[in-house]
Amino acid sequence: MNLLEAQDGDRRPRLLPSDERPSGAPARYTLKYPSSWAHLDLDPNTRDVAIRRRIEEQAEGVEVERERVDALIRDTRKSAREAYAQGALQVGYLLGFLPDGSTLNATAMVLRTRIPEGEPTDLPQMMLAAGVQNSRTSVGRGSDLNRVEIMELPEVGSVGRMTSLEDFDYFGQATIRTAVHQVVIPVPSSRDLMILASTTPNISLAEKFFEVFDAVAGTFRFHGSEDPPRDVVAGAENGK
Repeated sequence: MNLLEAQDGDRRPRLLPSDERPSGAPARYTLKYPSSWAHLDLDPNTRDVAIRRRIEEQAEGVEVERERVDALIRDTRKSAREAYAQGALQVGYLLGFLPDGSTLNATAMVLRTRIPEGEPTDLPQMMLAAGVQNSRTSVGRGSDLNRVEIMELPEVGSVGRMTSLEDFDYFGQATIRTAVHQVVIPVPSSRDLMILASTTPNISLAEKFFEVFDAVAGTFRFHGSEDPPRDVVAGAENGK
């Protein structure tokens, strides 16, 4: 799978500023998405125009009604606003038009959160609690799509992985059954966690998308230096 260096559209810090970063904690991270994906612009100053341009370009040459394109633009803008409000560091997304008029949709969002003081930081313990919750509340409980496990990421170490089926409120318009894939990555020498939260409403393809989400997570890397090498920066800008 061809992968594309990810870059956050609104220049949010990748991890913590140097004056807030614990000793020994990494300065930044990198992540790659499939080359068929795009980077969702989160910058409030540019995102609406960027999203319209991107979706209209993708719809060129496809037999799709203008109303459908406009609806996708509105929904994607709402998703970008919601991701920004949640503090997302970056979001990659896939939008593909199929011959029957349906679409392939997926998003992969990066979040950073901090474990409150006094709460356990042990990864297996955290994932056990998440697994109990998952088995009780997920609409996919008891199915093969509901899984909680610890896995190893190259050059990162042990991370938590959880998949599930959920019913999401779709901007107050409808409830959409969605396949959810989450990877929990402890940030070394800190109480921070990086969360790779990926979703798709194409639940008939959930297992295939989970493979893609696993591949994306497998490219995650921490870095000690604040500035990426010149060739990495150039690659990210060309891929955007």
